[in-house]
Amino acid sequence: MIIVDRALQERERIGRPVRVGMIGAGAMGRAITNQIVNAVPGMRLVAISNRHPDAARHAYAEAGVEDVATVDSVAALERAIAAGRPAVTDDPSLLCAAGPIDALIEVTGTIEFAAGVVLDGIAHGKDIVLMNAELDGTVGPMLKVYADRAGVILTACEGDQPGVQMNLFVKGIGVTPLLCGNIKGLQDHYRNPTTQQGYASKWGLSPQMATSFADGTKISFEQAIVANGTGMRVAQRGMLGYEVSGHVDELTHKYDVDQLRALGGIVDYVVGARPAPGVFVFGTHDDPKQRHLLNLYRLGEGPLYSFYVPYHLCHFEVPLSVGRAVLLKDAVLTPLGGPMVEVVTTAKVDLKAGQVLDGIGCYLTYGQCENADVAQAERLLPMGVAEGCRLTRDIAKDEVIGYHDAEVPRGRLSDRLRAEQAAHFGALVAA
Repeated sequence: MIIVDRALQERERIGRPVRVGMIGAGAMGRAITNQIVNAVPGMRLVAISNRHPDAARHAYAEAGVEDVATVDSVAALERAIAAGRPAVTDDPSLLCAAGPIDALIEVTGTIEFAAGVVLDGIAHGKDIVLMNAELDGTVGPMLKVYADRAGVILTACEGDQPGVQMNLFVKGIGVTPLLCGNIKGLQDHYRNPTTQQGYASKWGLSPQMATSFADGTKISFEQAIVANGTGMRVAQRGMLGYEVSGHVDELTHKYDVDQLRALGGIVDYVVGARPAPGVFVFGTHDDPKQRHLLNLYRLGEGPLYSFYVPYHLCHFEVPLSVGRAVLLKDAVLTPLGGPMVEVVTTAKVDLKAGQVLDGIGCYLTYGQCENADVAQAERLLPMGVAEGCRLTRDIAKDEVIGYHDAEVPRGRLSDRLRAEQAAHFGALVAA
């Protein structure tokens, strides 16, 4: 966005760069570090918190920054920032409390841990950029309530597929969006960290992350937060997920515009379409004069028109999201209200009573989208809180797991936020 670029250039000119702290130094965290350090004037990544500070130091080193301070107090962090020296720590609360930091990027992919960090950051008046669809899709609506009360921005990021879909949302040109979609090359619910080890090693990912991409859990969280940010729903549990071989433009004839209107628009994905890995939005127009001109501009005769981006650039665009939040008080993608779509826990294999569920991108479960009113009525277990739950009965492969099928661990912040979310938005979700 040129408006953000110019605002950042002005911050660089006057010597007041946007100061950013980041939580997480995995593959995406390292890439974001390199981008901010080497390609974003007007912004400084002043601190990274990671469970293992060596990983945070490594992220800076990969970006060409060797002189890094290790800090264990807010005062020490603020001194490092004043001296222009990047800092690393294993304590994210220091980044939340440090006065000079304007915004936080949360990129851990965790839920329980990240929820605590985000709440802490909000309480200290920090704008929050999430590269964490799992957290957003589990308790994002309630975190947005906290952010609004504090007067700060909570937003998903550009670059990742949900943010790219929102930048394609076409309302601004008078088109009514009816479908927000994601293009995948593979969807196999039964992939696991063993099957994905080779792919993960090739691209420097964790096997769990690679598995969540392949088994459908990641795309479910991504499309859930698009639904929550647009008011859309899913056409069926798990989304439609058509497998096709042609260009995404050809799919405009696969959906019924009246059904899409009746649902208020849907989020979906397709497998195998070109151009991959991209995103698309299908919309319609009620004005016959404009439909005629859309045909002139080679978008076809309708009633659905295809708008797409043939790529998503992940970390490259995350700093733009920070700039929008801090300088323009503008969110890329944030919940409109209560959840529209939930990601529900589904058995990847036959499971036995007494088994304790593992986490996202592991061996036992995968996540799939379901409309929030259905998930609530059937008391389905959200994928984001499934880890650590002990089953009370046998569950068949591909069966959806409910709260009535499992014992939930006590004392978790994520469960407290889910309860607050249900209480706060109960009437909206039921409607």
